[in-house]
Amino acid sequence: MAKGTKDMSFLDHLEELRWHIIRILIAILIVAVVVFIMKKEVYDYFLLAHIDPNFITYKGLCEISKLFSDVPEICTPNFPDHLQAIQPMSEIMNLIWVSLILGFILSFPYVVFEIWRFISPGLHKDERKGSKGFIFVSSFLFFIGVLFSFYIIAPLTAYFVYHFEITDAIEKNFTFNSHISMITNLLLGVSLVFELPIIIYYLTKMGLVTPEFLKKYRKYSLVIVLIFSAFITPPDVTSQIIVAIPILILYEISIGVSKKVLKKQKKKELQHV
Repeated sequence: MAKGTKDMSFLDHLEELRWHIIRILIAILIVAVVVFIMKKEVYDYFLLAHIDPNFITYKGLCEISKLFSDVPEICTPNFPDHLQAIQPMSEIMNLIWVSLILGFILSFPYVVFEIWRFISPGLHKDERKGSKGFIFVSSFLFFIGVLFSFYIIAPLTAYFVYHFEITDAIEKNFTFNSHISMITNLLLGVSLVFELPIIIYYLTKMGLVTPEFLKKYRKYSLVIVLIFSAFITPPDVTSQIIVAIPILILYEISIGVSKKVLKKQKKKELQHV
């Protein structure tokens, strides 16, 4: 920054924020262009990977299921060979949207870096020193969420929606748009939820959240987590529970993070007395 934070006016801050946002959008756009160019590989090996019966998760579940059944259904998943595109522009519009979403996901560390560059000048020297791992930790949690969603939640969800049936009179003719939307919503939604400890860390530093508050409303958070899990997954109890479990673990971790932040703040207050 050319100016110190204290010397900057409100309009200067807005101008600085504008340039951070512009750089973030440029980074997302660059990655989106790469995704757009590599569209066949992205769709065949990533977005449509979960309708391949040989997907690694199905093989793993098959081996586990064999311990309880001689002929587990999961060993022979039945997926369509093709998905429908029923509108003339559906493929190109879906590709543009997917490119932007994956552009954001893949450039997430840089997005966090730009956010950090904007807020760090307003922090004290010791606060900046104590938050050096912000970019690494937030990116690590985010991509753990991506992997968890891709290898656990997405295949279980795909298996459920493609094999659930009310009656034989109903024929499944899913569009590729609906399938891709389901996968991208899971990837993005679950990954952002994995940022919970980071969010709690900064809310605690701002004085908006305390460990006691988080403990007091733990049972309400369980209800919220289950509702959120139902929102980002199909009406499959198994998928909802699998999504809810890591979120609840992250919630407990967040309580520990909040405790640590308050402990450090009290220690600093005592040192200045």
